[in-house]
Amino acid sequence: MNRKFLVFAVLAFALILSACGPTTINQEAPAPARTLNVNGLGQVNLTPDIAYIYIGVHTEGATASEAVEANKGQTSSLISSIKKSGVDEKDIRTTNFSIWPSQQYGPDGTISGTVYMVDNTVYITVRELDGLGDLLDSAISAGANTINSIQFDVADKAQALKDARTKAVADAQAQAQELAEAAGVSLGEIQTINFYENSAYPVDMGKGGGGVAYDAASAVPIQPGQLTVSVNVNLTYSIK
Repeated sequence: MNRKFLVFAVLAFALILSACGPTTINQEAPAPARTLNVNGLGQVNLTPDIAYIYIGVHTEGATASEAVEANKGQTSSLISSIKKSGVDEKDIRTTNFSIWPSQQYGPDGTISGTVYMVDNTVYITVRELDGLGDLLDSAISAGANTINSIQFDVADKAQALKDARTKAVADAQAQAQELAEAAGVSLGEIQTINFYENSAYPVDMGKGGGGVAYDAASAVPIQPGQLTVSVNVNLTYSIK
């Protein structure tokens, strides 16, 4: 009787162990999500309301002190002229002052002497573009003989960027709806949103060098043109 009970207990224990072993359940892989991806573009054109200009004075002399003295006089007149044209002192910044010797050569290639050259350049911010042409005219008359570049920009682009984002989203949504209708499907919820802003960069009008010539009877003609703010939006929709 005890032997039969022992065999029964061993068999029961074995059944319990087998029930606790690893269980394998075959599951099908989930169906891939059906999505629709579109790109939208929004653009806003702006009229520049600010300009950045490098204006300088280049002088030469037989000695360093001679070249520097000549440069100091012309640069002082230039800065005074810029201020009289309405540019605030905080918007005038010296960006370069340099002096160097330049060896001169005769027809036979031998050194005939040395000329000292001095450059003094100021970087100015012009916030009233209506008077920009007159400002340049006055600066040249005051002694400026290098104008490295004129860059037009927009001081505040916040609202333009907001409007461009709205246009970009609307463009993407319209494209998504058109594609869904053409494919005979219905759009679900937006799954992802990505966007990239391309803020308008200053427009560079180019560079000019020394020996500037101008018509004293009229202001320098200036045409700011337009800047464009762009926003690209990427939307991913689920498909019902």
